[in-house]
Amino acid sequence: MTAAEKIQLFSALAPMIGTLGVAAMLGWVATTWMRIRNGYPLDGQWGQALYPKRDDETIERVKLLTQENGQLRAELGAMKDRLQNVERIVTDSGHLLSQEIEQLRDRAN
Repeated sequence: MTAAEKIQLFSALAPMIGTLGVAAMLGWVATTWMRIRNGYPLDGQWGQALYPKRDDETIERVKLLTQENGQLRAELGAMKDRLQNVERIVTDSGHLLSQEIEQLRDRAN
């Protein structure tokens, strides 16, 4: 295929390629416009909602989850305190036990 034939082929296909590109862009714009008009959330590049709807049910659910999160954090803090006390008791009693054993050994000598 010569350069002249390639140019001729491209000049024949260029209007079709351009028309298809413009039609695709117009279709995307029309689809986005219809979604916005009808209240559907817009999708991002990976399918996540860009502007999720905020209705009363969603707001109430967020409030409940926030409250539950606070309760769970408080419970976790209490558990950490208990664990520290248990660790202190276990390590301290083991240390005291070894000291008592050493004292008994010293008395025997």
